[in-house]
Amino acid sequence: MLAIFEESVANPPAELRSPAAVADEKPKQLPEETLREFLSSNPINSFAVKPANSAFLAYAPSPLSFTQRLFCGYDDMYCMFMGSLNNLCDQMKQYGLAKNANEAMLVIEAYRTLRDRGPYPVDQVIRNFDGTFAFVLYDSKSPTVFIALSGDGALKLYWGMGGDGSVVISDDKQVIKSACANSYAPFPPGCVFHSEGGLMSFEHPMNKMKAMPRVDSEGVIRGADFKVDMYARMNSIPRVGSETNWADWSH
Repeated sequence: MLAIFEESVANPPAELRSPAAVADEKPKQLPEETLREFLSSNPINSFAVKPANSAFLAYAPSPLSFTQRLFCGYDDMYCMFMGSLNNLCDQMKQYGLAKNANEAMLVIEAYRTLRDRGPYPVDQVIRNFDGTFAFVLYDSKSPTVFIALSGDGALKLYWGMGGDGSVVISDDKQVIKSACANSYAPFPPGCVFHSEGGLMSFEHPMNKMKAMPRVDSEGVIRGADFKVDMYARMNSIPRVGSETNWADWSH
């Protein structure tokens, strides 16, 4: 999967940007170049959509992997999903979905419920997903970016800053390195990101996140790793819904 968003839409952590260019760093790519390379390297059944001027989404099935990959678009919301949920049937019943719904449809409905009604905190909603998963959702009406990665470590997701400051997200590390040079990081397992609420751990929702510089053997800082700070706690986890803004979920 590949997703590219304008920086003003995604509002990524500042630590994603490499603090200084280094002499051997390759130039970063512009979004169109990254998208073109992704599609050319995945010529079978790959496609891209541009739901807004500020976003690209590209999907490609992986013939070398047994990991399920899904793409779904509904009511100006788009979701790319990897993995599977063990409790999909129970979650579909909870959200009133049809029996033929899949995980990508579920994520869209769960997001829409959070956005419009918000009966539960976001960390609880994602924690109720039992399985191995990674997803990127884009709501073109808001516009909003919503990302999550399961905490079991079975799947990898990366994000970084492209040549024009765009945020690039992919499960392919080589795609990220080509697009972002040193300005990238692994997306932290067990975490969820919202473009207005920021990055948080849904496994440890009362603890803050911190960025740890990633230093190579020559002492050069090459991006950052994001970790749960077990010593820094939030005062509370607010609910998300009609009376609470998404942006209030982080402290």
